[in-house]
Amino acid sequence: MLYQKIIALTLPMLFSAGAFAQDPLRQVPDVFSPLPGGSVTMDGGLGDDILKTQENWAKGVMPYDAVLEFFRSGRSKFALGEMPGKSIRTNSLLWRYTRDPELKKLTKDYVNSLIATAKENGSISCTPVGEQPGDGDGDIWERKYVLLGLSQYYLDVERDPVVLEAMEKEAKSVMDQVGPAPKKSITSLGWSSTNIESSSILEPFMRLYFITGKKEYLDFASYIIGSGASEGSDIFTQVYDGVPMTEVGAPYPKAYEMTSVWEGLAEYYRATGDERWRACLSNFFNQVKDNEITIIGNAGADIYWPKLRGEGWSNSAVEQSNPDIQRMMETCVGVTWMKFCYQYLLLTGDPAAVDCIEKYVYNGLLGAMRPDGKGFSYVNLLNGAKVTNSGWGTVIGSQPVTCCNLSGPTGLAYIPLASVMQAADGPVVNLYNRGVYRAKTGDGRRVSLGVDTEFPRNGDVKISVFPSGSGKFTVKLYIPVWSEDTKVLVRGKAVKGVRSGKYLSLTRDWLPGDEIRISFDMKARLIMAQEGRNPEGKNFQALQWGPLVLARDESIDPEYSSPVQIVSGQDGVVAVRPVTPQRPGTRVEFEVPTTSGPIRMVDYASVDCWEGSHIQTWLPLPR
Repeated sequence: MLYQKIIALTLPMLFSAGAFAQDPLRQVPDVFSPLPGGSVTMDGGLGDDILKTQENWAKGVMPYDAVLEFFRSGRSKFALGEMPGKSIRTNSLLWRYTRDPELKKLTKDYVNSLIATAKENGSISCTPVGEQPGDGDGDIWERKYVLLGLSQYYLDVERDPVVLEAMEKEAKSVMDQVGPAPKKSITSLGWSSTNIESSSILEPFMRLYFITGKKEYLDFASYIIGSGASEGSDIFTQVYDGVPMTEVGAPYPKAYEMTSVWEGLAEYYRATGDERWRACLSNFFNQVKDNEITIIGNAGADIYWPKLRGEGWSNSAVEQSNPDIQRMMETCVGVTWMKFCYQYLLLTGDPAAVDCIEKYVYNGLLGAMRPDGKGFSYVNLLNGAKVTNSGWGTVIGSQPVTCCNLSGPTGLAYIPLASVMQAADGPVVNLYNRGVYRAKTGDGRRVSLGVDTEFPRNGDVKISVFPSGSGKFTVKLYIPVWSEDTKVLVRGKAVKGVRSGKYLSLTRDWLPGDEIRISFDMKARLIMAQEGRNPEGKNFQALQWGPLVLARDESIDPEYSSPVQIVSGQDGVVAVRPVTPQRPGTRVEFEVPTTSGPIRMVDYASVDCWEGSHIQTWLPLPR
């Protein structure tokens, strides 16, 4: 009854016209689209995490004025000017979801303050005009984030012509300075050995092209593509040809910056329709997914490239249990990978992208967030000191402000975009969180989905369907890879053909109040480590329950790092026993059988190491 009441109140909401109407600037239409702003209401679970970061970071400790000062007075360290743009992007996405009036006012005022720092050539830059385009100071990278932040605001909050004018002046200042000789080459500008980061300005230039239709922006994007995006390498050709990620853009295969370039490539493919770029996008997605992503959904380590301090492609899917690792999985990498997976999902409808998003959200992303939402860890370790504020950035007052503190909230703000989406024939459910989701049917009628669940604490989900008017349409459900034996009932009748790792399409004449009942197969499964550069890396095991990776927490288990042998069946299933969590805020806790007696394990994300305790996710085997 609760959801019927909520849905009845929200059905009259307006929808943007023609989610799948053909844009003449887009040669490739998306398979899915996000629901319109204000169409998602998440209740508890992930929704609480999103509100926590909004209230305590975006409206709380984020030092807006201090980071804006970099544009007025200069900065002490390269690339610090990324921070205002990142904040505006996050706040715009959060407002798109929450419609919080205080957040909107804060963000509008901040946008105007940033625009007011524009220099005489129209650039919004930390670098003096006479020194532009900056080389090792990260000037182009910073201007990229100015454009990303302003464009996110323009698209999701307010189509203010002043904002568009500021974006176009910023873009012109870049095009006046960067390009074929006698201008500065984009691959000669940056702080890294290959300057790959500057080419990530590809994404906001493509946004400007789609907003304005001006060919000059597409031409500049084509220039970036033609440059190969990296000094000494053509990373697009390398990925197209199947070069391993550890060698792409060598000697600096920096995961965060490279993935940022690929976000722009997704937009470039939409505009051009060149199938070479689709193949390039698919190769990148599959290479990273198969060779780099760890059990918590993030990537990168310091084994192959120790000078990158855990921020480069390092065959980390294999190396993740390597005991030589000191640093791995930068939050900026995980969030940017999540954002790329979202782009890839829009373009292809590939459910493997949902698997990647789900894995990172429930493990790496939430595992990097401070329990109070006032920041994010710079990296995530699987064993030892899980979190740290040590990394690139600065300290303002007593508040650490790193690139990852600013990227983490963006990841949370993407959750409403990915949770339920729109296909041409109806809504698509990707993530299962209690709430109300307002979509459209294939013929344009309104339909609301009321989701009632405690997922991922258990695998039971009820979805109530409320269409306006009669007629057939489709509800697509993502069936997770880990759920091998999913049960689905519609109107009390079992549905056949449910397959893990695929979408289940339910097409029928839905009546108001029709129910979909889902029971996911929430087993605990043993994961055995692989052998990488250090043969000792194979002597570990890990445990996953449903989508949640489990770990031993020093705060409840002084023997957290002791060798153990988990007892499992021949199928790798472990008979864990749910128990009441010992610490507040813990999502799930289990008693796990081992050959030396039961141990306690909790979900990775709930282990709070911010006060100095440690974690053990890959458990050492007895010798």
